[in-house]
Amino acid sequence: MPLFGNTFSPKKTPPRKSASLSNLHSLDRSTREVELGLDYGTPTMNLAGQSLKFENGQWIAETGISGAVDRREAQRLRRRNQQLEEENNLLRLKVDILLDMLSETTAESHLMEKELDELKSVSRRRK
Repeated sequence: MPLFGNTFSPKKTPPRKSASLSNLHSLDRSTREVELGLDYGTPTMNLAGQSLKFENGQWIAETGISGAVDRREAQRLRRRNQQLEEENNLLRLKVDILLDMLSETTAESHLMEKELDELKSVSRRRK
């Protein structure tokens, strides 16, 4: 028997109370939204006078004068980008053709120099 009593004697914990007596947690999502008014709509924000809304995972400018202008500007920029890409592809094709032509003429030039050197050596032998 210990001298000062049992050194380790935890007190019994009282039973836990129910976290919620409401049955709302058992309702499906749509019923909860109707009952509790949890339908917030789409998130919107205003940045520098431009109103944006979040739809389908992207921020979209709300329609209006500035939205229509932005859309037209975006379409114009897309067309310009497409034109520049096509021009870039054409220029790359031209560069490839010019490089092929250069390598061909260089090869022909080397062949001609080689033939000229051979002819010179043959003419020296005859003398």
